[in-house]
Amino acid sequence: QVQLVESGGGSVQAGGSLRLSCAASPDTYRRSFMAWFRQAPGKEREGVGGISIGSGSTYYADSVKGRFTISQDNAKNTVYLQMDSLKPEDTAMYYCASGQFYSGLSWRWLISGNYDYWGQGTQVTVSS
Repeated sequence: QVQLVESGGGSVQAGGSLRLSCAASPDTYRRSFMAWFRQAPGKEREGVGGISIGSGSTYYADSVKGRFTISQDNAKNTVYLQMDSLKPEDTAMYYCASGQFYSGLSWRWLISGNYDYWGQGTQVTVSS
């Protein structure tokens, strides 16, 4: 059963922090990659960061590098997105996704077409 459930979104002032969680069903968590994407109104969905479930390696978009951190808890089948130093431009609906593909090219982990399982999304709003 495919299941990805995001939580942890909310409203925060610029400079603040939020931690998003993505709980996966066991079969979904065993797939090769999970990633976080976001979509702001009127904009295309963009990759924020991805993680190789097996190795724990991570990759981030330049726009969030140094501010966002992805981590995993294998016991809970959960991936987290820690967001620090938030900016108003980080305001978006955030989605987690799961994909089963093979790529040594990290930038491909942020390509939405590589992911076929998606959560329902959680809203993050950052005010100035």
